[in-house]
Parts: sequence; C-alpha cells; structure tokens
Amino acid sequence: MAEEGSGCPVPRLAWASPLRGIILLGALVLFVIAAIYCIQNSRESQEWDIAELQLNYTGLRQDPRLHWQGGPALGRSFLHGPTLNNGQLCVQRDGIYRLHIQVTLANCSSTQMTTPREATLAVGICAPATRQVSLLRLYFYHSCTVGSHRLTPLARGDVLCTNLTVTLRASPNADETFFGVQWMHS
Repeated sequence: MAEEGSGCPVPRLAWASPLRGIILLGALVLFVIAAIYCIQNSRESQEWDIAELQLNYTGLRQDPRLHWQGGPALGRSFLHGPTLNNGQLCVQRDGIYRLHIQVTLANCSSTQMTTPREATLAVGICAPATRQVSLLRLYFYHSCTVGSHRLTPLARGDVLCTNLTVTLRASPNADETFFGVQWMHS
C-alpha cells in the first residue's frame, strides 16, 4: 500500500539544529551544577563536629568538674572539630548539637543504697560567662548510673562542663562513663 501525501520533502527549519544543541548544552550545565552541589553537601556532612570522650581519672577531685579526654590512642574516644580545654569540651562551630552523657559511680552498689539522695550530675555551659546555663541536671536517686541526651543550640567558644557531687567518684571504665556531642544542624 502506498503512503498518502504529497511526496514532497518537508524542509527543515534552519534554527532547529542549533536549538537542539543549545538544549543539550543547557542540560549538561544543569547536570554539572547539580553534581557540584551534591559533592559540596557530601563534604559538609563529612565535616560534622563530633566528639566521644572518656573520663580522665587523675585521682581525688578538688572541685565538682569531671575532666575528659579523647583521642584514637584511648580506644573508642575521639575528637573531630571540638577541642578540650583543661579537660572541658570546647565547641568550635555554631549549631544544634546532640549531647549525651552517662556516668556510673565507682564502688557503688545499688543493692546497698550507698548513693546519697542528693547526688547529682549536671551538664552546662560554663564559659563564656555571658552564656552560662544549665543544660541537664540528673539525680542518681540511690542508683549507680545516670544517663541522658538532648538537642541543644551551642555557639562557637562555648565550654561544656560536667559537674558531679564532690564527694562522689565516677567510674573510669569507658563502658560506664562517657560524654559526647554531635553537630546536627547549623
């Protein structure tokens, strides 16, 4: 069966080929921009500030502050972004952080109820002086371990202090006593 039609070739428009080229070039440019954006966001997520610390036990304490240490030589503890200032965690980047802590008392037996009822663990911003605020206050209530976590806004230069009732001693075991932060969002 023969095709219907005039049999005349349809002329191509002179601007059709350049238009196809411009569309393809535009699509390529958009693809490159999207790839750069994804790579940049991937790098930013790898630069999250994060720390997992263990107790730096140095004997009897003269003040209520617990001193922390972190680094690959200590096993599971590390610092990526935040720093330690005299055993206290110092934030280097503004943002919302997830903060977590667990403290187990040394030589404690929950069956003997040796923990004083007023025994507390407090976490707060202790410096700079203009930003001093309590972030967590946990009561042992005759228990040997307390732990908690929360999201909180922190600013560059904030120093986090963890205070334990002076008469008590924290366990230096890294499985029982640890403290950490993770940057979540700016």
